[in-house]
Amino acid sequence: MNVSPERCCGPGRPKDLEKRAAILEAAKRLFPQHGFEGTSMDAVAAEAGVSKLTVYSHFGGKESLFIETIRCKCDSLLPRTLFDVDVNAPVRGQLLGVARAFFGLMMSDGALGMHRTLVASSQQSPKLAKLFWEAGPMQVQAALAEMLQKEVAAHKLDIADTRRAASQFFCLLKGEHHARMLFGCGQPTAAEAEAHLEATVDMFLRAYAPR
Repeated sequence: MNVSPERCCGPGRPKDLEKRAAILEAAKRLFPQHGFEGTSMDAVAAEAGVSKLTVYSHFGGKESLFIETIRCKCDSLLPRTLFDVDVNAPVRGQLLGVARAFFGLMMSDGALGMHRTLVASSQQSPKLAKLFWEAGPMQVQAALAEMLQKEVAAHKLDIADTRRAASQFFCLLKGEHHARMLFGCGQPTAAEAEAHLEATVDMFLRAYAPR
């Protein structure tokens, strides 16, 4: 699943779009490796093969670049189309699609590196953690809540608070596997991951099945 150029590159001439995309790709590599404080705009410019002035002209500053990097990473692995509802299709299949994409994102090296960086710097940079939360997790959670609300309206689910349910769903998906990966205790096999995702979706559906 690739994010659309319009979403992450924005309007502009082809060369401008190429430079913007190169800057974002450089930022995606550098922020997880070196953290926010350890990643300079000079380093991003050098990695992207553009001038620092070009980086600033596209993003204005490092905070804006960081936020856009998070948004694009989420969009690339969890595109909005993933949350489109087909009320004639089984809810289980739709939730499994979201679960697989979310789990793949959270278990990626980039996401794990970003998580460690933000936890380590949260006391010194609470604003940065807040920016990350609003640009990434909060947007994804809102998209799932909206999807669940449509399933409720179609009488496929019975949920009083879809935002809480969306939060519960994502927390269940992360589970023990995410913690083990963060601690460097090994990753699940493909079969183990799939079994975990299916069991999580089934438990969620049992909890919120129509009464």
